[in-house]
Amino acid sequence: METILDISVDPQSYEEQLPGYSPEFPYICSRALLSQYRQPFVPWHWHGTVELFYVESGCIEYATPQGTILFPQGSGGFVNPNVLHSSRVMGTDGETVQLIHLFDPVLLPGAQNSRIAQKYIQPLTASGIERIGLFPGKNDGILELLRQSFALDTQEMGYEFRLVGLLSRIWLGLLELSDQQTVSSATDGALKKMMVYLYEHYSEPISVDDLAGAGGVSKRGCFRLFRQQLRATPTDYLRQYRLQKASALLCSGTLPITEIAYQCGLGSSSYFGKLFREQYGCSPRVYRKKWHDRDSSGQESNSNANGSPL
Repeated sequence: METILDISVDPQSYEEQLPGYSPEFPYICSRALLSQYRQPFVPWHWHGTVELFYVESGCIEYATPQGTILFPQGSGGFVNPNVLHSSRVMGTDGETVQLIHLFDPVLLPGAQNSRIAQKYIQPLTASGIERIGLFPGKNDGILELLRQSFALDTQEMGYEFRLVGLLSRIWLGLLELSDQQTVSSATDGALKKMMVYLYEHYSEPISVDDLAGAGGVSKRGCFRLFRQQLRATPTDYLRQYRLQKASALLCSGTLPITEIAYQCGLGSSSYFGKLFREQYGCSPRVYRKKWHDRDSSGQESNSNANGSPL
């Protein structure tokens, strides 16, 4: 199980990148230390895989176009492929840790058009359901299977068989729950096209007309889709994305703050500083020092743990 401290996006498809994911066994497992992310949230994204997760500690709020759900410690959830979603840490006390399975649904039946796929997999993936929550006292059986699936020894003989067996049993439980779930009527194809346009041109001046044209919708339709599904205006979302890119540049390099503001389409350094303080509660300079100090401390700890001289 790989420990992750951030997510990255494929520069071509703009879906979440899945390090270690292979067509030979289309599955990865990760342990997300959300409370150690550079920002206390995972921005809006999507991926072509199923997401199954368990909250080991802390509390996480998940958002999809349908709305938000709180997942406290001991709960879990399911997100269908290609569903727009984001998450954020709720509260600041202690560590927030999330265990995550990401896999192609074909992993379970073994073939795209098999009887199992048609009878059990496609009814859920094509249902229009965005996500399903699993909570103690209501879904204890599925949650126990989920815990077992994360506890499997990857080096044990038959690990892949055992994993697919547990995921299949979890899937049957989710399928039974799906009748009780709200189906989304929203279509997000146009919204994703507008988001991709924004990701490709965020450093340039972008108007609502530009976004609407990229999505093939009217200006009014552009506002409606952003507000209904992302709960932000196009302008607000663009500003948030630019600030996210700026925060990443502050942490990962030594570019002057003025240059970062320019590269991220945020104008003058003074305007950038004002927006940054509103979003992150400190100046860009203080933010950079905080994360450079943390990264340096982490490298020293790793060096010491590996037996290398300090």
